[in-house]
Amino acid sequence: MAKTDIITRFLIWRLKHISTKNFVLILSGVIGILTGLASVILKESVHFIQHWLIEGFHIEYANFFFIIYPLIGIFLTYIVGKYIVNDYGGHGIPEVLYNISKKNSLIPRVKTFSRVITSCLTVGLGGSVGLEAPIVVTGSAIGSNSGVLMHLNAKKRNILIGCGAAGGISAIFGSPIGGVIFAIEVILMEVNVGAFIPLLIASVMGSLTTMVLIGNDVIFSFDITDEFIAAHTPYYLILGGVTGLVSVYFNRSVLKTESMLERFKNPWVKILCGGALLGLIIFFLPPIYGEGYNTLNSLISGDPANLLNRSPFFSEINNTYFILAYLLFIIFAKPIAAALTIGSGGSGGIFAPSLFVGGITGFLFAYANNFFGSYIPLPVAHFTLVAMCGVMSGVQHAPLSAIFLIAEVTGGYELFVPLMLVSAISMATASYFDKSSLYKSQLIEQGKHLPETKDEEVLDLIDIRRIMEKDLLPIHPDAVLKDLCGLVKLSKRNIFPVVDEKGTLNGIITLDDIRDIMFDKEKQDETQIRELMHSPPDTIQPSEGMREVMEKFEKSGAWNLPVVDDGRYLGFISKSRIFNAYRTRLIRQHQE
Repeated sequence: MAKTDIITRFLIWRLKHISTKNFVLILSGVIGILTGLASVILKESVHFIQHWLIEGFHIEYANFFFIIYPLIGIFLTYIVGKYIVNDYGGHGIPEVLYNISKKNSLIPRVKTFSRVITSCLTVGLGGSVGLEAPIVVTGSAIGSNSGVLMHLNAKKRNILIGCGAAGGISAIFGSPIGGVIFAIEVILMEVNVGAFIPLLIASVMGSLTTMVLIGNDVIFSFDITDEFIAAHTPYYLILGGVTGLVSVYFNRSVLKTESMLERFKNPWVKILCGGALLGLIIFFLPPIYGEGYNTLNSLISGDPANLLNRSPFFSEINNTYFILAYLLFIIFAKPIAAALTIGSGGSGGIFAPSLFVGGITGFLFAYANNFFGSYIPLPVAHFTLVAMCGVMSGVQHAPLSAIFLIAEVTGGYELFVPLMLVSAISMATASYFDKSSLYKSQLIEQGKHLPETKDEEVLDLIDIRRIMEKDLLPIHPDAVLKDLCGLVKLSKRNIFPVVDEKGTLNGIITLDDIRDIMFDKEKQDETQIRELMHSPPDTIQPSEGMREVMEKFEKSGAWNLPVVDDGRYLGFISKSRIFNAYRTRLIRQHQE
């Protein structure tokens, strides 16, 4: 009670002294700081667990532990998520997108901390996923619940969710611009000029919080020393197509693997099978263990042999052909490993795996070119970094986020031209095969559809039951024309639903159907309604979305359609009511 009184007094004071616009700016900074703290806690906890598990082990023995570590991590994640925090499984970002679109930007409060705990267990014990999605979910939940606590409307909560996402990406990678672009391109459906400033503040505060607490300990960093050479452009064009195809493989592998795991109805069986298979993959391909950023750092430094040193089977092999084959196997195995981690009950995201696969692809492309004696030797580090951008762009359908993220990570914009080129080609290639990003594809697999345009977003906010008209006078199919003429005198409408004693819709009658005979005394007494009625052009279910309803109006050419639930008549929907509701929603959103 005391807590409620304090908040109430603060809100009253705020309304008197601080405008909503300025208050959102203040909140954005606080959200950025809180998300930065969560990022630091998550990263440091994961690194501590990994260091504690692996440090001091001989590789011959540590590799065997890689079989059971991920299984234990997924098992603990499921226990904690299911029975302690009541939030488990899933990628996270698709859920955020769905909450923004369908649930008025309301994200459950438990997500402000649950994903930090569960992903710490999953990734710390070797789950082959990343920390970016969990921290984006955490930041988004902090933003949403801050808006709820401060009694802000859905549009302002939406901006605060974007602030949490921007702060999370900025804190993880040390890339404030990348964080802002990611929030705009992936999380928020629309952004006006006024929303840019809160996003910038939150992103900067998230990055500063990380810098103050742990310094410049970003996930990976590389300073560009060589300049971009225009002669490499044809190779970048080819790389864009390759990363686009790899993105398609990545998305479909993840969806297919998760779909196969869904066949296990028993969660314990799913954990055992998924975790065991993941452990076997990591056993033979140790670079897949965890996020994989150490592997990327080795490749960027031009040291692929370090990947083999982590394996007890291949550490003595120093054959270029074997290294190329080894890297190719990693590209094919990583998306499956990421899907096994999440699909069997772990917590994490595909952000880091997409960067990992992209880095391996770019390195393999340049390394193979140089090994086989191309006329133009390629800078391996450049192609590794640019391909990371390409695959991220193709997987998430977020080319701008990928470009600015990698540009900031490299400490400059020397690679800006190839980043733009590869990102665009990869996005175009991936979009040719898959129209939706992996995040939206996952929602579609669950039967959840996000609006693609502003019109669809507004239509989705209209509830059929709220605009349904019930003032149409029904008539029984056994009645006669004379009874209907009596209703015509009372009704202000020209449509009459034919409904039996069970409430079932048998058909409809319009004034046009009876205009020629309604004044014929003989036919008034003899003609039954069932002889005059006809089927409606289409019917609407109350559970249908407004987009489906509009499609039915378009196809049927009708102006009014009946609403039925399992055959039972409920009312009518008219185009005019839909247009009025649509206009009201638009005005309300504009005012907010």
